[in-house]
Amino acid sequence: MLSDETVAVIGAGNIGRALIGGMIDSNLIAADHVIATRRTASALDAMEDEFPGLRTTTDNVAAVQEASVVLLTIKPQSRAEVVTEIREHIERDVLVVSVLAGITTERLQLAFGQDQPVVRAMPNTPALVDAGATALSAGTYATEPHLALAREVFEAVGEVVDVPEEQMDAVTGLSGSGPAYVYMFIEALTDAGVKQGMGRADAAKLARQTVYGAAKLAIETGKHPAILRDEVTTPGGTAIAAVSSLEEHGLRTMLINAVGTATQRSKELNEE
Repeated sequence: MLSDETVAVIGAGNIGRALIGGMIDSNLIAADHVIATRRTASALDAMEDEFPGLRTTTDNVAAVQEASVVLLTIKPQSRAEVVTEIREHIERDVLVVSVLAGITTERLQLAFGQDQPVVRAMPNTPALVDAGATALSAGTYATEPHLALAREVFEAVGEVVDVPEEQMDAVTGLSGSGPAYVYMFIEALTDAGVKQGMGRADAAKLARQTVYGAAKLAIETGKHPAILRDEVTTPGGTAIAAVSSLEEHGLRTMLINAVGTATQRSKELNEE
């Protein structure tokens, strides 16, 4: 169980802070069993205030030397520098959980230069409000207990699925990047309301709640989205007229292509 571990969160930015909050607030682990690192001490001071007892440092090496689980919550572009810094100081049995978009478990295992147990994770930013969607994939040397530990961490901030690693780039394109598509949709709905004469504040409130409510209904009923859509569209009504316009202008194709583009970019990150 996570309560028996010491967790180092390397690069505790937005996602790292969300995971720290999820673990501590869910009582999965005591605050003093978590070590957070950032480049700047001032950012760590704010986290210490938010999570009393949390241990913080700007020294990545010191953090991993005490850890039995290491969460790499850094940017993919920083991985070479950070892994080079810490790899000689991580014991072979320490679990490394990586949220680095596009970077395979094989690439990380080679970078650490040993038979390191690695679990690859792709969360998304709604983890900040405990509504994240995360996919996990175990590397060659990660066992089911390792995967269970990683699952505990991410279930504290949302829903988790296990997928084969060959699907992780698609996950990155779908749910990892997906919030950006939804925010654009909310923004467009808001602008549409304004165009039709509504005040922006009211249009924005209705747009946000509509997207939230529709997603909540889909989750809680478990119905196929097509069925839920049909329940809104009455013959000759407003919704079916709008749906016809969306289909005519290629909304479905645009989203499919967007996920494909993001998936391809995720694959490219592993080669850089």
